[in-house]
Amino acid sequence: MWAGSSTSISTRGSARQSHEVGRTEILISVLTEAADLSKPIDKRIYKGTQPTCHDFNHLTATAESVSLLVGFSAGQVQLIDPIKKETSKLFNEERLIDKSRVTCVKWVPGSESLFLVAHSSGNMYLYNVEHTCGTTAPHYQLLKQGESFAVHTCKSKSTRNPLLKWTVGEGALNEFAFSPDGKFLACVSQDGFLRVFNFDSVELHGTMKSYFGGLLCVCWSPDGKYIVTGGEDDLVTVWSFVDCRVIARGHGHKSWVSVVAFDPYTTSVEEGDPMEFSGSDEDFQDLLHFGRDRANSTQSRLSKRNSTDSRPVSVTYRFGSVGQDTQLCLWDLTEDILFPHQPLSRARTHTNVMNATSPPAGSNGNSVTTPGNSVPPPLPRSNSLPHSAVSNAGSKSSVMDGAIASGVSKFATLSLHDRKERHHEKDHKRNHSMGHISSKSSDKLNLVTKTKTDPAKTLGTPLCPRMEDVPLLEPLICKKIAHERLTVLIFLEDCIVTACQEGFICTWGRPGKVFFSLNIMSKNIFST
Repeated sequence: MWAGSSTSISTRGSARQSHEVGRTEILISVLTEAADLSKPIDKRIYKGTQPTCHDFNHLTATAESVSLLVGFSAGQVQLIDPIKKETSKLFNEERLIDKSRVTCVKWVPGSESLFLVAHSSGNMYLYNVEHTCGTTAPHYQLLKQGESFAVHTCKSKSTRNPLLKWTVGEGALNEFAFSPDGKFLACVSQDGFLRVFNFDSVELHGTMKSYFGGLLCVCWSPDGKYIVTGGEDDLVTVWSFVDCRVIARGHGHKSWVSVVAFDPYTTSVEEGDPMEFSGSDEDFQDLLHFGRDRANSTQSRLSKRNSTDSRPVSVTYRFGSVGQDTQLCLWDLTEDILFPHQPLSRARTHTNVMNATSPPAGSNGNSVTTPGNSVPPPLPRSNSLPHSAVSNAGSKSSVMDGAIASGVSKFATLSLHDRKERHHEKDHKRNHSMGHISSKSSDKLNLVTKTKTDPAKTLGTPLCPRMEDVPLLEPLICKKIAHERLTVLIFLEDCIVTACQEGFICTWGRPGKVFFSLNIMSKNIFST
C-alpha cells in the first residue's frame, strides 16, 4: 500500500480557499525534516478575489528568500517572498492590462526577472519584475503574426509592462509549459489545440488538435522529445516534438483530464521482460519502484540511449494523469510505440479499464504518415488496449461515423453530468468554453464562433488522427484516490503529491523512502 497522508506541497508551497464568502487563505510550508509542519512559514488572507495559480523561482531561491508569483481570479499577479514575509509588487493592479482570470503563471526559465502570465481571455503577457505597469491601458503594435496567433509589443515612451502580448487561439488559454531547455513553449487552449512555439524567435513549431473539446493541461518529457496533453476528450495524447505528430493516445479516465506530468525518477531502460500488473493496491509499490535502481538519473539513461550507435537502448517514459473522475492513472510510453519500425516486443498484460462506450479502434482506416515515409508503418499494439471487432460488411465510413457518434455521446453525457453535480462551484466554470468569457468580449466571441475550425475537417488529418490510426495506450494503474476532482499531480524523488478540489493535499510515499508528512486540510485547492 502507498503511504497516504495530507501534507504541504513541494519547494514547497500550497494554497487554500476558505468556504467563508470572499475570504481566501494561502498557506506556505517548507517540507524538511526539521520543519514544524503545523506552523506554515507564511499565511495570507485575501478578500474579494481568489488565487488561481502560482510558481516559485527556483533559480533565485535560497534558504533565506524565495520569489513566489501568485495569479488571481480578477487578473492580478502578486510577487511575494513567503520566507521574508514581504510583498514586493502587484502587477495589473488596476486591471488595465487584462480583466480576465489568470489561468497559468510561470517564471521564464533561466531568468531572475521575466515571467509569463496566461489569462482566460486567450492572451499571454510577458512581464519584468523591475518594470511598472503604468497608469493607463497599454497600446500595442504588431510584432509577428501567424496561423491562429499574434504577438504585439507595448508602445510607450518608457519601458513598461507588459513587454509582449501574445494572442493564441480561440477562447481561454488554459495552460502553458516551457520545454526543459527553456527554448520552446507549449500552449493548450479551449479551442482544443496544442501549439508549440519557439519562445525567442516567436515562431510556431507545430500544432495538434484534441479528439474532442478543449485541452486543459500539458507537460514535456524530461528530454523534451515528447509532449503529453489532456482535456475534455477524457484522453491523454502523446505528441512527438521532432515529428510534429500524434504518436499515441491513452484512454483510462472517465471524465476530463485535469493534470498530466512525467515522472523523471522512473523513466527507465528496459533490460528485462516487462512487468505484469493485476491492478491491485500492491502494484502501486512496484510501479513507483520500477526502474529506480537501474540508473542514477533520467538524463543519464536518456544520454546512454542517444550515445548508443550500434543498437538503441530501449527507453520507457513514465507519466501520470489525474482527472475530474478522481482517478490517478500511470502510463508507460514504451519502445514499440516510440519506434514502430522495430520488431514488436512481447505483449504486456494490463488491467482493462475500458468500457463498452470506448471508441473502437480496430478498423483498417487511413494511417498517419511520418515525415519522410511514403508508406505508413504498421501500428504497434503491444502496449495497446484490445480493439473491438468490426464487421467487414460495413463500410469504413459508417464504422467511423459510429465511433465518433459513440465518443461524442459519451463525452457529452459526462459533461452534462459534471455540470449538474458541480454547477454551484464557480471554479468549475473555467473548464467550459463559454463560462470564462466576460460580457465585454461577447462581440469578439461571436466572431470567433463563426470562424472556429470545423472539427469534422481536422479529424482524420495529421492534426487529429482517427482513433484507429494511432496506438491506444492502456494505463498501468487507474486508481480512485479522492472524493472530489483532482487538480494537482507532482512527482518528487521520494513521493508523489496530489491535491483535490475538496481541499486535501496528499503525499504518496515511494517504497523504501522515508518522508515527513502532516495531516492538514484546506478548502478548494486551485489547479497549479
